[in-house]
Amino acid sequence: MPRLHPWFPIPYPSLRHPLKVPPPAEILWSIIGLILTIAGTLLEAYIPGWGQQGLQAYSLGVTCQIGAVLLVGCLGGRNAAAIAQVAYLLLGLSSWSNVFSQGGGLEYVLNPRFGYLLGFIPGAWVCGWLAFRFPAKLEYLALSCLAGLACIHALGMTYLTTANSLNWSVAGASSLGQSFLDYSLLPLPGHLAVVCAVTVVSYALRHVMFY
Repeated sequence: MPRLHPWFPIPYPSLRHPLKVPPPAEILWSIIGLILTIAGTLLEAYIPGWGQQGLQAYSLGVTCQIGAVLLVGCLGGRNAAAIAQVAYLLLGLSSWSNVFSQGGGLEYVLNPRFGYLLGFIPGAWVCGWLAFRFPAKLEYLALSCLAGLACIHALGMTYLTTANSLNWSVAGASSLGQSFLDYSLLPLPGHLAVVCAVTVVSYALRHVMFY
């Protein structure tokens, strides 16, 4: 007998019967995802380690923003995660407050980072789709997060390439190779560390909430 979800009367997720989040829960997770994404912009990611003064926190050089995007995908599913990121982009583009890391407003589309923000939408959707397509195991959740991260970087690099070819990127007058280095390669180790943290947290929470 397959195990039943304590909240939703559907079988344990499998390739034929993936776990689905009901619409009311999707709305809630969309709101949570929007809040977490905004908050993640302001929070720098750290990792614990031993130093001369004992246990210390070392900066990963990235924020928790991508971690928030992937976490909502793992917990709320593809629709909630994607809706949260659409709302985040609309809020940032219609506002001149610091919703994005370097401000907001329509002119932010000329910022070289904007392509990565656009990548939040497919990245969140892919992460959420895979996370609920397979059983909630560490390896599957890690794969889901890595796939989402790959989507974010792929769209970000595509946006950089397009902006460079059309000469309409105004912030960061650097070569295309330097842009790839600054916005993808250098932050990647920090993002991978964040993926590890999201995998563990989502694994624990999925089993508390769903199994």
